[in-house]
Amino acid sequence: MKIVKDKISIIELKNMAQELFGNLVKGVVDVEKGIMVLGGELHSDEEALLIEQGSKQQNLWGINIYPEIKDEAWIEFDSLINLRPSQKNRSRGIDNPQTRRRIIEIINNLVER
Repeated sequence: MKIVKDKISIIELKNMAQELFGNLVKGVVDVEKGIMVLGGELHSDEEALLIEQGSKQQNLWGINIYPEIKDEAWIEFDSLINLRPSQKNRSRGIDNPQTRRRIIEIINNLVER
């Protein structure tokens, strides 16, 4: 797993994808700190790593990145860690459009395409 605070290349993402799942990289984004962790087998492992680094669980959202896809569908909002009735998120997706936009912004800032 890799904590991404600075830029990561799309080539590195493609390599990470091939190592585990073939076409995707699991990730968890901290919407407060503007960082993410990538390359875990489970979103929960990535979430735990960020919590160990001082992130707050309510700011962490699970996503999947498909580095081979060229349009906005390259980011998928789907993870069990996103099920949070206490935050009014009742699905594995991310129901709040503002949170989704923030995640897209963070990923676009951190990934060199």
